[in-house]
Amino acid sequence: MTAVAERVRKGEKTRITHRVFLVRELGIVVALVLLIGITAITNPRFLSAQSIKDLLLGSTILAILATGQAIVVITRNVDLSVGSVLGLSAFLTGTLYLDHPGLPIPVVVLAGAALGAVCGAVNGALIAAARVPALVVTLGTLYVFRGIDYQWAKGKQINAADIPASFLHLGTRTVLGVPVLTVFAVVVVLCAGYFLKSYRSGRELYAIGSDPAAARLSGIAVGRRVFYAFVASGALAGLAGVLYVARFGTLDANAGNGQELNVVAAVVVGGVAIFGGSGSVYGAALGAMLLTTIGSALPVLGTTPFWQRAAVGALILAAIGLDRALSVRVAKQLGGAK
Repeated sequence: MTAVAERVRKGEKTRITHRVFLVRELGIVVALVLLIGITAITNPRFLSAQSIKDLLLGSTILAILATGQAIVVITRNVDLSVGSVLGLSAFLTGTLYLDHPGLPIPVVVLAGAALGAVCGAVNGALIAAARVPALVVTLGTLYVFRGIDYQWAKGKQINAADIPASFLHLGTRTVLGVPVLTVFAVVVVLCAGYFLKSYRSGRELYAIGSDPAAARLSGIAVGRRVFYAFVASGALAGLAGVLYVARFGTLDANAGNGQELNVVAAVVVGGVAIFGGSGSVYGAALGAMLLTTIGSALPVLGTTPFWQRAAVGALILAAIGLDRALSVRVAKQLGGAK
């Protein structure tokens, strides 16, 4: 009878957690719909086919980066090096096509993702093995990876004319009206979401973020899981670098510079708790979409750049406040479920 009661209690906890995720993500969708609706009333051309395509393309790279970042943040860590990893991968992609114009696209994609995974492994090894705080490590590697990028580029710029047209078409082609790059992002988000929900190793990341010490005592290989979370973040940043080249064509060593702050903002706005243990990659992707839409909609509404940044800051603060309020409510509900 005790075992049955325990299973019922665990089932109740799962249902409560799922409801919290749903509330967070529905809130982002509502905010997104309201913003688009208000902007479209002000300027109907905002909902033109080209504008929608531009919004989707604009949020694609950020959504992929936010997916990897969400995996890391769920473990109660942060990866500030993703912008620099994107820049390294982007320059690798351009260099490969300069030296070997006939390379198949899948080979280039795998090479970019592999370079990102190596960078993520460096972060993960320092954090998991040496137990150095992630904030310190990734702040350091942010500058190290960017320095390597600058040294590699040596002021050189790679132009769209140097990249094969077949690769650049990835940035312009559509499937049923949806940009191919957006399809990439959707597949990445769905695969990451399925892994976190359906696999034990994915669910253990939430346990680590909720209480690393308890997770370690329960037999979870905390160091190994955190290591692979950073490898995943790095690999997705590498993939984002490849897609960056397909999207923009022209690049230099500054590609992705400062992007890490936008990525963290998308994750927090998307409802992933900055202290770990809760949230989803779906919310992070929606957060990326919301931030991109804000950047496109507010100028149409006549908002100055200052207030655009203030709006993003207010969203981050509101997301943290909502997360805290939901955490308190869930704690009360779980207490009543015992």
